Amino acid sequence: MQLTTNEIKQKLSSITNKADPFLIECQADHRKGVQQLVEKWYKQYEQQKNLQSQFYSMLRFEREAKKNGFHLIAGIDEVGRGPLAGPVVAAAVILKEDCYIPGLTDSKKLTASMRERFYDIIHEQAVAIGVGSVSPSIIDEINIYEATKVAMSKAIENLSKTPTYLLLDAMKLNVQIPQTSIIKGDSQSISIAASSVIAKVTRDRIMVDIANQYPEYGFDQHMGYGTKQHLEALNIHGVTEHHRKSFAPIKELQNP
Repeated sequence: MQLTTNEIKQKLSSITNKADPFLIECQADHRKGVQQLVEKWYKQYEQQKNLQSQFYSMLRFEREAKKNGFHLIAGIDEVGRGPLAGPVVAAAVILKEDCYIPGLTDSKKLTASMRERFYDIIHEQAVAIGVGSVSPSIIDEINIYEATKVAMSKAIENLSKTPTYLLLDAMKLNVQIPQTSIIKGDSQSISIAASSVIAKVTRDRIMVDIANQYPEYGFDQHMGYGTKQHLEALNIHGVTEHHRKSFAPIKELQNP
């Protein structure tokens, strides 16, 4: 008896091999609905192959470090250098050697829902995760560049395992651990991409908490960046303890 298109759809969903006899059989089925299902299968297959290829390409720095005898490799990245409010947050992530997270990339290229999904997957696929943050008052005291380095160092200290090698996104840290600084590392290394997602989701959650304290500023929408909405709220309601007093235009608002 001929299968319905719904039954075929169910069977195709579990097929991963282009040489599968059932897939080949479906290709010979002239029903329009079946041909559309086959076309959709091939499209998804190609997408998965591309994501797989991207993932293994983003493992090259980790593989190089492993080849040189390092096995606890931490990717490190930060989020929140540019905003006018909120902390700068860094994360350090040591992934399992057999991890597989296709589609993971720089957190800026992912939607909020994708970041949340990857956040959970990274926790499942990690050996250790550390997070470090630096408050606006310390940022004002030591400047944002130094604060970023402090946040990164804190993230490393908060790992449950001590890394033997560091992969950093365009930064160098004054720590006694061998390291490689990679330009645009969050889209070049899977470990750095993982740390960028952890840092971004963590910081966004902090900003949502701050938004609950100060709903008039809309921190949950702009995450502290200098949007029109944020600047208008500053002009109306003034500066909070979560604002970076050394940043323009906050500095000007305090010293008109």
